[in-house]
This record gives sequence, C-alpha cells and structure tokens, in this order.
Amino acid sequence: MVAPTRVRVTHTFTSDPETVFDRLSEHENLGPVLGAKVTRVRDGDTERNGVGSTRALKIGPLPAFWETTTTADRPTLIEYAITKGSPLKGHWGRQELTPTPDGGTRLDYTIGFDAPIPGTAGLVGKVLQANIAKGIRRLCP
Repeated sequence: MVAPTRVRVTHTFTSDPETVFDRLSEHENLGPVLGAKVTRVRDGDTERNGVGSTRALKIGPLPAFWETTTTADRPTLIEYAITKGSPLKGHWGRQELTPTPDGGTRLDYTIGFDAPIPGTAGLVGKVLQANIAKGIRRLCP
C-alpha cells in the first residue's frame, strides 16, 4: 500500500473494541465522521459489513465514489479502498483498533492516496484530516 499522501488520525474511545468496530464497519454511521453523504451499495460477501461490502460517498458538489471493504478482522482491523468514481489514485484506508488498559479503544486511522493534479492531494489531505479528527468523536463514546 504505497501512496505519497498520508492522513493519520488517532482517537481514544471509552467504548470497547467490539463496540467501536461495529460502529466503524456500519457504513451508514460514517457520514458525520467523514463529512459526507454515505449510502450502502452492497453487503459483504459473508457478512453485512465484511469484505466486499461497498458504500457510496458524496462530498458536497463532487461526484459520488465507492469504497469497498478489503479486510474486516473483528475487532482489530478494517481496511478499504476506493473502487469506483474518484479522481484520487491508489486510495486506501486502514482503521486499527487496540484495547486500552481501562477497557476503551485506541483507533489509529490512516488513509493514503495521490491525485493527478499537483497540489490537490495535499489539499484533500488537510480537509480529510480536519473532518475526521472532528467527526470521529461522534461515532461513539
């Protein structure tokens, strides 16, 4: 997974990893986190939010694009990639969940991508960083 631009957000929840995983993997919960309108396109191959599950994201006036879950290892890891409709190149996301000693969960969220127009990737990265850092707190306690 190589991409020139990286966005990293770390957040600690008081909820346990199972709860956080369930909230993160449910596509419809991600709208407020990403600042986008999110619509489920298809369920996963063996479970609703598992590998193969796909969501459409629409951000402002931009055309919608699809993200597909590529890894769903309950309750520690979710990975996804853009599979349709984005001008971003090599886009992927990784959400790692680690239990904390007090029963909570640390989320390490990394997104990687590039863009064909010089300077665009950096701008998109700053917007994503700000939106996710602000919105992730709405996901669960």
